[in-house]
Amino acid sequence: MRLQDFEALVRRQSAEIPAEFLDGVAEVVVSPRTVVHPEREGIWTLGECIPVPGDDGDPRHLQSRVVLYHGSFQALSRETEGFDWAEEAWETLTHEIRHHVEWRARVPDLEAFDQAAEANFARQDGGGFDPAFYKDGVRRPDGAWQVDDDVFVERVVSEPPTSVRLHWQGDDYEVGIPGDASLPAFLTVEGLRSPPPGELVLVLQKRGAWLGLFRRSRVFQAEVEARRLSL
Repeated sequence: MRLQDFEALVRRQSAEIPAEFLDGVAEVVVSPRTVVHPEREGIWTLGECIPVPGDDGDPRHLQSRVVLYHGSFQALSRETEGFDWAEEAWETLTHEIRHHVEWRARVPDLEAFDQAAEANFARQDGGGFDPAFYKDGVRRPDGAWQVDDDVFVERVVSEPPTSVRLHWQGDDYEVGIPGDASLPAFLTVEGLRSPPPGELVLVLQKRGAWLGLFRRSRVFQAEVEARRLSL
């Protein structure tokens, strides 16, 4: 999509947002820039909410400048089959405006979710991360947590078991635990009949542990195979 067409799309979408959510948003603009993640290859920043504090420091007087990066959208569209410009623009626009609303209200939920997504990138890259990060994700009706497309199922144990029973999407599975596993452990489960859009991760947490001691530490990670149990 050309820059001028993207600008027109964002203007139309901005007009659909209720005025009360835009209170304090100084402007919504489109930048031609391509903004890459400072550490992770293939990840682009699609938008930003840039706070402009008032002179008196009162959060109620905070203003924001919402920017969507056309170059980043172009880069992502080249890597994504069936890329939907309107859907991605709307998701990015509303995400950044929600940042503004939460900053003014001093409600940090979305910022915590963004930090969880960042920690999940670190997990996927094999880096250090807070092993409780997924609890800042979305709590699902089944009791698991979801961060972007990945689902995290927690088991609290005193030591790594030899296997774990897992119920997922109507099926029961047995998951073998590697003999060299240590706690905390993040185990990506393969072999599911109906996997989530991303990964299903079985998290083994130590009973009674103070998770803050492990912040951004390296944790045990492995891929494990799920065996579907007969009905």
